[in-house]
Amino acid sequence: MRHARDCDLDRLEDLLASLRALPGLIEKKRGVFYRKSKSFLHFHEDPKGLFADLSNGPGGVDERIDVTDPAGRQALLAAIRDRLAT
Repeated sequence: MRHARDCDLDRLEDLLASLRALPGLIEKKRGVFYRKSKSFLHFHEDPKGLFADLSNGPGGVDERIDVTDPAGRQALLAAIRDRLAT
């Protein structure tokens, strides 16, 4: 699994626009989001599709969500909104 490249992120532009609109997230590099000063979200690509790695604090990734299809993208947005509410 490799980090998503620009051509991969092009397929997620609508999702990225939704993420950019959420308060509390800062996009440090295209497709790499921070919450406060901590890494919060980034994307990977592999033969199975596109995946979002969502962190909830120190220690790395605690949730990987398949965002290849619209249902996965909605699940990611819901998970992020839940985390931002806490």
